[in-house]
Amino acid sequence: MLDVGHSALDVVRTEKMIVISAEEVRAHLKLEPHATCAFVPKRPTACAHFQPGGAIDLNRLRTNVHIAVPKKKRPGQLTLLGRSEVRLPASPAQARLETFQNPAPRRNYRIHFETDDFTSVCPITGQPDFARIEIDYVPDRLCIESKSLKFYLASYRNERAFNEAVTNRILDDFVKACAPREAIITAQFSARGGIALTIRAEYPGKKAGRDEA
Repeated sequence: MLDVGHSALDVVRTEKMIVISAEEVRAHLKLEPHATCAFVPKRPTACAHFQPGGAIDLNRLRTNVHIAVPKKKRPGQLTLLGRSEVRLPASPAQARLETFQNPAPRRNYRIHFETDDFTSVCPITGQPDFARIEIDYVPDRLCIESKSLKFYLASYRNERAFNEAVTNRILDDFVKACAPREAIITAQFSARGGIALTIRAEYPGKKAGRDEA
């Protein structure tokens, strides 16, 4: 049995042991660094493919290696719904916006999210910034699952960033997650020093003209 997860591979022929490095097998089989493999002989009497002189025939070995690679999460795999034990992510980098298939991909329709519970942190003063976040988007193939969006927005509670950076990052992460046809993020931050701040970021972006600059 060959286990690429170990630092070396032990291949036994009767009383003789030959060691092959994991890197050599990965390179020959063109495996991903995190892949594992196991050698299963076709015949009960065969423990490995040997050439004269004790060398292993890696070309024949390829046909008998079963590769096991961890499956990647596909769009539509929801991991938060129905799980009350899941904790809030510590930061936006640890959060994940989950998606499901758009039930009406041939139609342009608009989805609206809003929350008054958004909080981030001023990078200079360390004081909390409170905001109302509104998200409007026209889905393409995927829709954003609302519980994952709730967890994602809550992950900003300790994030030190300017309001403008926060709003644009939300838009970037949102677009990356579901590739919408259109998306608008509107962030209305509470007044600080007597001045309220509203930021609107759009996808696809529009070039600002003289009247819009």
